[in-house]
Amino acid sequence: MPTPLRPVTSLMLLACAASASAVAADQGTITIAGTPHRFICADSDRKLLAIVAPDGTIEWSHPISDEVHEAVVLPDGHVLYAPISGRISELDTKADAEVWSYDAPRMNGNAGRPVQVHDFERLADGSTWIFESGSCRAIHIDHLGALLGSIPLTVDHPDAHRDTRNARRLGNGHFLVAHEGDNKVREYDRSGMVVWHYDVTSKVYGVLRLADGNTLIATGDGHRLVEVDGSGAEVWSVGQHDLPGITLAWLTQIERLPNGNTIVVNCHAGPANPQIIEVTRDKKVVWSFRDFVHFGNAMAVASILDAPAGTIR
Repeated sequence: MPTPLRPVTSLMLLACAASASAVAADQGTITIAGTPHRFICADSDRKLLAIVAPDGTIEWSHPISDEVHEAVVLPDGHVLYAPISGRISELDTKADAEVWSYDAPRMNGNAGRPVQVHDFERLADGSTWIFESGSCRAIHIDHLGALLGSIPLTVDHPDAHRDTRNARRLGNGHFLVAHEGDNKVREYDRSGMVVWHYDVTSKVYGVLRLADGNTLIATGDGHRLVEVDGSGAEVWSVGQHDLPGITLAWLTQIERLPNGNTIVVNCHAGPANPQIIEVTRDKKVVWSFRDFVHFGNAMAVASILDAPAGTIR
């Protein structure tokens, strides 16, 4: 059953990010600034996977026992998530029951390897792409776990915990992968050849290929968002102290909305700062979420569930 949650002691809906930043950062409050969103998130401090309503209340929750670096809501309402231990799980949220799982460290040639999973993608046909750290590969499996295909991943500094973070399958069939331990983003073709790369110089976490061909990067402990063009030239960024009243820490997951706004997860930033932020191209905060009642300082995963069509995530 879902973990019982103690009630919120106060909920403040604030008109703008500036007023939210002025609120004392005590752990008995939740602050939501600007236009609210519904989202799924996972926090490793409080060991909680949750779906959060626009007003900040918890719609559904499930305990987790390990770090989670990806969680999504599937079209049927099920939640698919991957603890770094490598056992990917699909949950029926109504029954709070597991309906599918895949144990990456024990399957398809991985027995005896130290394998972690930091990202995956479920396809419409029920098959799944899994990006494995430790085995240095991306694999495609059917719903029974049978191997349909794989591509090798280039890793300069092998480490089962840091080989990869977020990875995205692109419209041209290529894959865009954040290699945390190598401080690089690499784009692979279907044979595993690196066809593009960008040196991040920090423990990179989030990557997106935008509609115009630019690449948006959450630089992890680089404390900044950066957008680069195909040549690697920087065309936009948000630095650690660019948002008034907010300090950016370990930037993890990112989404780009059709209006050009960016959603970014601000992990390990402490209770004075929001865990999720929506920022415009001119670096204005239009929405932020901070909850140190139900969640802690290790919310690495959050994905907006009410985002309009055309959102890149």
